[in-house]
Amino acid sequence: MTNKKIETTSTLTLYSWTSLPHDVQELVSKAKAATENAYAPYSGFMVGAAVLLQDGQVYTANNQENVCFPVGVCAERILLGYTHANFPEIPPIKLAIVARRASGKEDYATVTPCGLCRQSISEYEIKFGLPIELYMYMPSGEVLQASGIDQLLPFKFEDLNK
Repeated sequence: MTNKKIETTSTLTLYSWTSLPHDVQELVSKAKAATENAYAPYSGFMVGAAVLLQDGQVYTANNQENVCFPVGVCAERILLGYTHANFPEIPPIKLAIVARRASGKEDYATVTPCGLCRQSISEYEIKFGLPIELYMYMPSGEVLQASGIDQLLPFKFEDLNK
């Protein structure tokens, strides 16, 4: 048997703020506002997330730290857990993520979801059979967009023999 090389390509789209659709601008703005209520006394890294559900509802959440680091929870997982617990039949279709340092309201950082959040997002995509568009705000005011979690987690944990 010969060895085979398996390759994948990830594609992100970079949008200027003015080229974003209005609904995405609103979603990112709500994620920015959600950073204000983040509880991040240990890292000083405040993350806000906003999700658009398929029926048009929008919800926000933020990271919540704990002195026992494994106990803290990321904004994305809090948000997806909440929306699924309360609206289990309504798919999330768009998710915006904004991060900033506690040192200043305008001290933004570019982030993508952590590994745990990526796998959690994947779970909801599998459950609903739909990709979740991801929008990640950058300090320049531009926004990175991924068409689904496959762009950030190409070899995700799932049954690959389906």
